[in-house]
Amino acid sequence: MTDNGLRTTLSDLALLFLKLGATAFGGPAAHVAMMEDEVVRRRRWLTHDEFLDLVGATNLIPGPNSTELAIHVGYRRAGSTGLLVAGTCFIVPAMAIVLALAWAYVRYGRLPAAAGLLYGVKPVVIAVVVQALTSLGRAAVKTRVLGVAAVAALAATAAGVHELIVLFGVGLGSTLVGRASGRGGGRPAPLCLVPPGSALTVAGAGAGAAAGTAFGLGPLFLFFLKVGSVLFGSGYVLLAFLRADLVTRWGWLTEGQLIDAVAVGQVTPGPLFTTATFIGYVLRGLPGGLVATLGIFLPAFVFVAASGPLVPRLRRSRAAGAFLDGVNVASLALMAVVTWQLGRAALVDFSTVALALISALLLMRFRVNSTWLVLGGAALGVLTRL
Repeated sequence: MTDNGLRTTLSDLALLFLKLGATAFGGPAAHVAMMEDEVVRRRRWLTHDEFLDLVGATNLIPGPNSTELAIHVGYRRAGSTGLLVAGTCFIVPAMAIVLALAWAYVRYGRLPAAAGLLYGVKPVVIAVVVQALTSLGRAAVKTRVLGVAAVAALAATAAGVHELIVLFGVGLGSTLVGRASGRGGGRPAPLCLVPPGSALTVAGAGAGAAAGTAFGLGPLFLFFLKVGSVLFGSGYVLLAFLRADLVTRWGWLTEGQLIDAVAVGQVTPGPLFTTATFIGYVLRGLPGGLVATLGIFLPAFVFVAASGPLVPRLRRSRAAGAFLDGVNVASLALMAVVTWQLGRAALVDFSTVALALISALLLMRFRVNSTWLVLGGAALGVLTRL
């Protein structure tokens, strides 16, 4: 790649992920859907299979999955420099928004109202995720056996079976079927896993004063570095992790402050892990917000830098093919159940159902950019609550 080409690519990466970081509401499922729309359908930087491989790779490592996906895309497009540009540009807009909300929270003692905004955004998010699920499903469910596996995974997930049991059970089952039929040595399908706990919810505000024990920026950084290094799973896992240490063990936060912090992460665009930005600001002001953000996201850059070069090797692995086929369709089943759960919370009346259907039509028939739909939904939601 020439220097000019590299600069153009870096500029494209920066603009795209700044836009997504400022407009990608709805949690990891929606983030993945919006990235798929931009990276695969519009810009054609990656094929569906390549994109699914990267989504799968993010779920083999701890940390914020959608942020790691942005970092992976940047690495694929422009190497190590692209890795830094894409990841940073996806994080910074959300961090800035959360810092502004944290300032208002500390100054006024409560969160700004967001009910109208979410009323319009949620139905659009449902349409965006359904579109991505349809598109990715066509790439993943390639045989009747995989179709049966997807249905089984869907039923098990809906019945409440733990997602890890579903993923590994379907993966191992597909491996056994592949060996029995002699077809287990083909090109492995990419792995796609979207964390199931990405529901849009708003906790009630009502915080107390900034929390408890005095401590330095060093311990704050090390705590969030640990969280970013070891945390797998959904936003609810993050909530449990933060509560165990910050509220119960150390008393740095109250229960109300923690719920408010998670609520801010959910009602703002970009990665949910910007919850750390809010907590850092509440505890130690602007330096605390910046240090906490650096700590929780730094491991993602390290993990992607280490695992990114391995993804093509995993794709060439004959032994892993059947297993990854099964995990792929199982993870799409998880995403479908998440979408159903989100839909029940988002589609609450005729207006929201109509907004979701119109958004789906504009996405699938007229290929309208999902970013504009999200912004339009937000504007309509605010107007309906005036």
